Amino acid sequence: MIPIAKPLIGEEEKQAVMEVLGSGIIAEGPKVKEFETKFSGFTGTKHAVAVNSGTAALHVALLAHGIGPGDEVIVPSFTFIASANSVLFTGARPVFAAIEEDTFCIDPVDVAEMVTEKTKAIMPVHLYGHPADMKAIMEIAEDHSLVVIEDACQAHGAEFNKKKVGSFGTGCFSFYPTKNMTTSEGGIITTDDEKIAEKARMIRSHGSKQRYVHEIIGFNLRMTDISAAIGLCQLKKLPGFNRKRAENAAYLTELIENKKVKPPVVRKNCTHVFHQYTIRVEGDRDAIVNTLNQKGIGTGIYYPIPIHKQGLYLDLGYRISLPVSEELARKVISLPIHPSVTRENLDYIASVLNEV
Repeated sequence: MIPIAKPLIGEEEKQAVMEVLGSGIIAEGPKVKEFETKFSGFTGTKHAVAVNSGTAALHVALLAHGIGPGDEVIVPSFTFIASANSVLFTGARPVFAAIEEDTFCIDPVDVAEMVTEKTKAIMPVHLYGHPADMKAIMEIAEDHSLVVIEDACQAHGAEFNKKKVGSFGTGCFSFYPTKNMTTSEGGIITTDDEKIAEKARMIRSHGSKQRYVHEIIGFNLRMTDISAAIGLCQLKKLPGFNRKRAENAAYLTELIENKKVKPPVVRKNCTHVFHQYTIRVEGDRDAIVNTLNQKGIGTGIYYPIPIHKQGLYLDLGYRISLPVSEELARKVISLPIHPSVTRENLDYIASVLNEV
């Protein structure tokens, strides 16, 4: 089976972990601080705050901006459920916007129409590694004095107009093992706002700046030095990982001849880092997936049920229609293009896809 995803852990990461274990400092310590410094440099932001998951990054970022009960946050429904659930965690209400059919990202036109007096933030999701239209999003936010929380959990290194995602608003990244880089589990918040960074650090550590002095309510959401050590190694490799993903994606797109398959697009002002290579198919999607799997090709469906159609949200009273999100949820299939995938693998994937 050619797997849909595969974390690439080398000897450098193993040695880095052993050094941390030998140091005796395995919780949050100097490696976390170093990782924060290196990652903020990578994204071109002044601050980075490491936490223990991408979901925690979203949750903490919202809280740091004062989002809470009575507030609304505009977010796409075609994304992983953590995007919307992080809003619920704060007591605020997710408001679901439509997505663009070609990029799978939130549609700024729909966002502009959904702003109300209760709206406090917009959460664009850079889905599959393709940047959302941050020029349009930031203009809407500026016009209405809104916070922008970028869900960049799938977009490490992606760029819009040559500027890295996570540096427009407050960025949130995930380091889950299937992502473009990993810390085993983990997340990070990026920002240019010193006050937001300081509050985020307090929230991740029981509301404390000084040990045993607690000024606000907080959580235990810290990253460990073990995870940060892995992250430091992975961050060095990330540009190479992303280049390989982009090369594999371009090669596979060239090979696809099946007219019932629509490969992913890349807008000319964007750098797509291909966390997922996601096609749209006409016909029986499940039958196509079964055929690919039977022939040894791993696949993923991200995501088969839009968030507004999930039981949790139906129970919360959501009764809305988002035709583009619902249609794409029936048509998408993700194929393997991660750095471990070879040209021979891609030739085989294309040959099966062209015949199926």
